[in-house]
Amino acid sequence: MSTTHDGDEVDVAPQEVSATSASHDFHNKWRHSSTWLYLVMLVASVAALYVSFMLAAETLQLARHPKQALGCDVNAVLSCSTVAESWQAEFIKFAGLSFPNAFFGIAAEAVFVTIAVIGLARIKVPRWFATATWFGGLAALAYAYWLFTQSLYVIQALCPWCLGLMFATTIQFMALTHATVTVQRLPRTGEGDEGGHFGGLRRFLDGYYRPNLDLMIDVVWIVVLVAMILIKDGAAIF
Repeated sequence: MSTTHDGDEVDVAPQEVSATSASHDFHNKWRHSSTWLYLVMLVASVAALYVSFMLAAETLQLARHPKQALGCDVNAVLSCSTVAESWQAEFIKFAGLSFPNAFFGIAAEAVFVTIAVIGLARIKVPRWFATATWFGGLAALAYAYWLFTQSLYVIQALCPWCLGLMFATTIQFMALTHATVTVQRLPRTGEGDEGGHFGGLRRFLDGYYRPNLDLMIDVVWIVVLVAMILIKDGAAIF
């Protein structure tokens, strides 16, 4: 990690510089740079935020006009209103009130947009903040996938906006995880990137991202999600 000596400059991106020669030049490859990764995260987060606003608007529209079809009601399978009227759409309750999932999406994605901008600005963040951000992204992904599987296999209907949010959250998590490893250099070992308690995991992650194996896994990941939709409801959708 670089440091300053005159007290006037601030090292805003120390995580991109390895503590040892074992950093494997992540910061010299554009796919592993903070600019590219946080830009991808920003685009995905903005898309997810937009979709969350649209879902919130559709929820309010349905509350005002319960019998009116929504703009995203295409057929019996692609139906936002069917999903919105299920208990899964408002399963979080407090003090006798239920809260639509879209409102939580707006709050969460606004945070991720801010974090992506911080990353693009190459502002130094504490290790705990970067770790908490990754776990927050993981929680958002798990939440989106739970809603996706509930829609696909339990509700038996798919919301187009919800699908867009699920795919945007997936790409957001891919970029966030990549940045956490190659930009923030987490997990850190405490004894250089090759030793300590997380030395084996560190070497595995370096070997995963350095030759761009993540690209193949990410493509397969998206293909699997699309295949799940097509296998289950492809005939009804088309």
